[in-house]
Amino acid sequence: MSLAGEGAVAIWHDIAPEGRDEFYAWHGWEHMPERVGIPGFLRGRRYVAIEADLEFFNLYEALSVETLKSQDYTARVNAPTPWTLSAVRHFRAVARSICRVALSTGPAQGGLIATLRYDVPEGRDREHREALTRRFVPDLLDRPGVAGVHWLVADAEASGVATAEQKARGVANAVPRRVLLLEGWGDEADFAALAKEALSPAALDAIGGEGPYSLGLYRHQITRTKTAWSAG
Repeated sequence: MSLAGEGAVAIWHDIAPEGRDEFYAWHGWEHMPERVGIPGFLRGRRYVAIEADLEFFNLYEALSVETLKSQDYTARVNAPTPWTLSAVRHFRAVARSICRVALSTGPAQGGLIATLRYDVPEGRDREHREALTRRFVPDLLDRPGVAGVHWLVADAEASGVATAEQKARGVANAVPRRVLLLEGWGDEADFAALAKEALSPAALDAIGGEGPYSLGLYRHQITRTKTAWSAG
């Protein structure tokens, strides 16, 4: 199943043990509904690690990258709620990108997802995209248990803006420049083996990718869409 729009916010992070309960309560009851209530935001999903360098992966889908640079979103991230200020103190090691959805395809949404953060050498974007479109992604979709494949390209300028919410977290924000997402619907062990083989450094090097490569395997925890009280 294709992503719900042409823009996405992709966020990976850890949570300090003492803040875990507050994070779950805040993220599910306030933060995700608040985000998807912004005009142009369509859906938010959260995943927890099976095997990854950062424990949580969050994906917010929006109509376009312009939605993610809009006054509505900018105002929200620069006016964090009291609960947000309390919860984000427990964030550790954050990676976050505001992205254009450059490619998105597949028959379904899976309960498992592999995320690959990586880069592409200067001047090789077109070559890399052609390789993804022509061979790499179609081959992945033919593999058993693959629900969808998505390629995100970061808007470096928008991703680099320091917001009040980011400053409240008190940790540096890495900006992944390219992201591949592989969704699956089968058993965790089979999916992990597929992801590690299909999204290996050698496989990405062969189509013009550039490391360091950060592959994470996650299972779905929650999806939120617009609520009756949300704006937008």
